[in-house]
Amino acid sequence: MQRKVQYRKLTLLILLIIVLVLAGCSEKNVDNSTKDHHEKKQPKNEQSIESSGNVSKQETTTKIFDNLPELPTTAEDLITQSPGKFADQEILSDEIASKVKEEIKDLPPLNENPSEEELNEYMKYIYSLVATDFQDPNDLLNKWEFSMSGNPDLPESRFQFKDNYNIEIILDSSGSMANTINGKTMMELAKESINNFLSSLPKEANISLRVYGHKGSGADSDKALSCSSIEQVYGFGPYKQTEFNQSLNKFKPSGWTPIAKALEESKQSLAKFDAKTNTNLIYLVSDGVETCDGDPVKVAKSFASSNVAPIINVIGFNVDSEAQKQLKQVAESANGIYTTVTSGDQLKKEFQRAEEVLKNWGRWKKDSIRSAEALRVDNSFDILELTNDWGYRATRQNLNIGYMLSILRDEGKITFKQEDQLKKIRKNIKELVIQTKKEMEGNLKEINIKEIEDLKKKINEKYNTNTQQ
Repeated sequence: MQRKVQYRKLTLLILLIIVLVLAGCSEKNVDNSTKDHHEKKQPKNEQSIESSGNVSKQETTTKIFDNLPELPTTAEDLITQSPGKFADQEILSDEIASKVKEEIKDLPPLNENPSEEELNEYMKYIYSLVATDFQDPNDLLNKWEFSMSGNPDLPESRFQFKDNYNIEIILDSSGSMANTINGKTMMELAKESINNFLSSLPKEANISLRVYGHKGSGADSDKALSCSSIEQVYGFGPYKQTEFNQSLNKFKPSGWTPIAKALEESKQSLAKFDAKTNTNLIYLVSDGVETCDGDPVKVAKSFASSNVAPIINVIGFNVDSEAQKQLKQVAESANGIYTTVTSGDQLKKEFQRAEEVLKNWGRWKKDSIRSAEALRVDNSFDILELTNDWGYRATRQNLNIGYMLSILRDEGKITFKQEDQLKKIRKNIKELVIQTKKEMEGNLKEINIKEIEDLKKKINEKYNTNTQQ
């Protein structure tokens, strides 16, 4: 009997152990099932997140490489390229280098084994940041033609001296002219250059000074006032220093930029000076684009085709690429002359060119015209200055591309091998610049006074910018 009881107890104990084991296995299976469930779902979530990240990365990449200008392959490409954000700057300086690193932070690393197309896209991005602003030889040709004013062989009557000479300077007095260059405001530099220019002119010259943007402020609430406030503060009349200085002191930089309306009012004011008996010269000095909703290109074209037929000189004073493009279009639409200047000395030089022409006019009235040979000498100095400027800008551009590559490598965007691959593209651009500079210098040296129109057509064919609007 006792043995049966012990047997039952043992059987119950075994059954209990079996139940506990089975329960544990069941719980473990449930845990594993749950775990498996999560493990099966987890990769899907990770894939979703990863996919989302890829979309974001693709969007960033597309934005960075979207609408980049092509790399230059011709002389025309070099001349018409827009200057980059870091053009002609010292990229390895601490200040600029930090800005470059901020600029490229979202740039994706170049693929490990990039295709030629991918290398080209990367270089397009780099070049868009450091491309320089090469001078256009067409602008120099236009200046030469202006410098030849008085020559009876010139086909355009605008450049043939008449009995009367009228000069109007249209000066931008918008708020940005308060910016400083080497310790002086741009307005101060402009006023100095204008005063020096006018004080040296023949006393018979008839002058005028018109300003815009000198009333109100740059605020939207002042736009209507500023855009409608264009004032002829002096002339037309002979230069009188005291009176003229009083006129210069009447205004300071403050408001908006109504270039179109200023040209329209100048056209109305000069209407009485018919081109048949008057040589009419306009100088428009601006540091920015039209901001008063006008169309200065259209107005300039109408002005040039009027009975006044003025020679319109447009000076872009320390302008960005957008302003440069519009101001150059203003000059081109009027068959005029465009120049970019970045300093007070360069601004003075542009006025000095007109000063020489006016002196020639004074001599012409006394039947004494400077010889063509002297003009050829002046032209040779212009060629030297142009080619030297090209050389400087070409060197700076080439160095900056190299500096950019070094920064990209340091920031882990490219490898040493990829840097060497990109340097080969840089070399092609460098060789193009050197060849263009050489050909341009040779072509310009062929120019002489009597052949300027024929050679102007030749250079226009080679360095045509009219199609790059």
